[in-house]
Amino acid sequence: MINCNNLARIAGVGAATTIAMGLFSTGAANADTFVPLPGGEVTKTLSDGTVVTVRLVGESANISPSMGATPLHRNVWVSGSAQVELSSPAGGSIYPGYTVGCQVNIAGGDATGGVDGNVDWSNGQNVTGGVGAKTGGDLSLGPGQTKSFYVLDLEQPDDFGKEAHKTRNLFNGTSGSVTWADETIGLNGCAGYAQARAFVSVEVSTDNVITWVTLWGQPFSLG
Repeated sequence: MINCNNLARIAGVGAATTIAMGLFSTGAANADTFVPLPGGEVTKTLSDGTVVTVRLVGESANISPSMGATPLHRNVWVSGSAQVELSSPAGGSIYPGYTVGCQVNIAGGDATGGVDGNVDWSNGQNVTGGVGAKTGGDLSLGPGQTKSFYVLDLEQPDDFGKEAHKTRNLFNGTSGSVTWADETIGLNGCAGYAQARAFVSVEVSTDNVITWVTLWGQPFSLG
């Protein structure tokens, strides 16, 4: 379930529940593995003086045995909250998601884009490594491959009244947020080591500047 606009408290409850489940399963065969993650923060000053701060908080992953029950399958539930603060009123869009790699180092890159494994966020939005799933993490990867997917799938009418799906949350003013809980990453076909990492890419639009700021979370192992 995905909640937008400052629902961090609900995410905290979900995370606490996940922690409890992980503790209760300790010692059981094929038990879930709860992985707390540090999140992150990046601050960027735009050319017009606007200060943009992007945070990833309450991040965690709960790795469980896949129903496929083979080394080619992984199953993970991820949670977190993306938060944006601006020094002066403006508008923008928040695009949270995850990049997943099979036997590829995705630990490179900095807070404004760029990561190993043929994934390039240099323009903020487009992933040259390929968005494997628009939303939802049902991915198939072979050795040396990476794919990304977005957390959000917001249904709304387009300009002609037809159904459209958006992968971003709009905000206006000086702040905005997106919170997700137990978003699934299902990985198939990877016979080797697999990693994933969160990203939060934000488009900010002021009276004078339109730009992107991307924050990367810490990579974590899928086994």
